[in-house]
Amino acid sequence: MTEIAERVAVVIEDDVDIGEVIEAILIEAGFVVKIADSGAAGVQLVRELDPTLTTLDVNMPGMDGFETLKRIRLLSAHSIIMISARFDELDVVRGLSAGADDFVAKPFRTGELRARIDAVLRRAPRAADPEPVVSGWLQHDGLRLNPERRLVEVDRASVLLTRSEFNLLASLLQPGNRVHTKAELVLELRGESYTTSGLVMDSDRRSLEVHVANVRKKIGRTSAGAERIETVRGIGYRLAASDA
Repeated sequence: MTEIAERVAVVIEDDVDIGEVIEAILIEAGFVVKIADSGAAGVQLVRELDPTLTTLDVNMPGMDGFETLKRIRLLSAHSIIMISARFDELDVVRGLSAGADDFVAKPFRTGELRARIDAVLRRAPRAADPEPVVSGWLQHDGLRLNPERRLVEVDRASVLLTRSEFNLLASLLQPGNRVHTKAELVLELRGESYTTSGLVMDSDRRSLEVHVANVRKKIGRTSAGAERIETVRGIGYRLAASDA
């Protein structure tokens, strides 16, 4: 695959003006951009181009963004950002649960969208630039995660997580018993730190809460019936104490 092909982005947006704004942001970020004005056309472009990034409008005539997302996830593991004028919790849950890497509300500021694009791409694994992680499995009370092979098992049964869900769980497992603040986890998911940035909005925290809820459903409870990820009220999250 050529360098240019690795930087293809597909924009699925039926509003011409918004599509042109997103296109301009992506071109500035170094992408070759292709635009589709419907879900069906967008799915076809993803099938043909295998883009590094896809942005996807939720409210489109015919096939809506959620159905389009499901079909794209059957074709591609690359990054997807959903964009919607509706930003209620149910929509965010549906989008992130179906495999979106981020969910951005309209109207958006160009600087915010560019920052979110950069953040999603930073946390996406690349074959030529593997993540600097420790070899082997991280383990906690029947839960196992292999950072290099990007595998998760619960009681030896394989669990399929999205990229963001995997990175969240990996953060909680390193080290296993520490409380992680919501702001800290948001920045870790972006691949950022308190020293390089620090702007964490309410929408970021809501997205994090959805990711945590999704991970909880997928990894199940401990043998004692407790949630494996505990909420520390007013602070953030930590792994539950081992049953052993």
